[in-house]
Amino acid sequence: MTPFRASAPLTREWQHFNYSVADGVARVTLNRPQRLNPLTFDSYADLRDLFTELPLHGDVRAVIITGEGRGFCSGGDVEEIIGELQRMAPAQLLEFTRMTGLMIKAVRDCPLPVIAAVNGVAAGAGSVLALAADFRLLSQSASFAFLFTRVGLSGADMGAAYLLPRIVGMGRATELLMLGDRVSAERALQIGLATEVVADEQLSERAQALARRLADGPALAHATTKTLISRELDMDLASAIELEASTQALLMLCEDHREFYAAWSEQRQPQWRGR
Repeated sequence: MTPFRASAPLTREWQHFNYSVADGVARVTLNRPQRLNPLTFDSYADLRDLFTELPLHGDVRAVIITGEGRGFCSGGDVEEIIGELQRMAPAQLLEFTRMTGLMIKAVRDCPLPVIAAVNGVAAGAGSVLALAADFRLLSQSASFAFLFTRVGLSGADMGAAYLLPRIVGMGRATELLMLGDRVSAERALQIGLATEVVADEQLSERAQALARRLADGPALAHATTKTLISRELDMDLASAIELEASTQALLMLCEDHREFYAAWSEQRQPQWRGR
């Protein structure tokens, strides 16, 4: 999405999850299904780096992240991470917690629309990863659990206490983050945590259809909308209106807006170019 590149090459192969691109849609699949796809030190870092790189890929316009098998992501791997954390010095622990937060920040900062196709349990860090997405499509068997307090840690982790109240409100967020109880797909939909709930066998198809719609649409308009939603969360109204006015005036000069008018005049569908 940007022509400005330095000499460092983009990563073409990722070792700690499956990654593929087809016709503008990238698919990220966590691939440790025998343990419900827990995250490791390496997969945290790879996800951080992938979402940092994605805006530089000219072949991606939408992203789906999901899990292989019957789970989305069960959180940090107890054996490979939590046991190791017991032996770390405070400075090392801070490096780790900052790194996990940067993974979430990378998802939010990525201008591409991100769809979490939650195909089973999303617990702990897995629930925050889904939280960072722009759309959360859930299978009927999916569930969330913000488990941090249940392991003796703060429920405010990786940006959860920032993102969750803005999605479900402070009261619901306090309940979910303090108690760490399981949230069914039905309840997630009721409180606004889920965008949509579909039958288990329809999840992949529905996520692909939404990604296809986004990838075929006006990519610059989508990217700008996502960026402004994030930037305006902490602005006052006057500042937000001014930012939107300036941004909208610039987009009125872009090719896609001119293409809309040409298509409307010629009574045809727009051919979006993302410029």
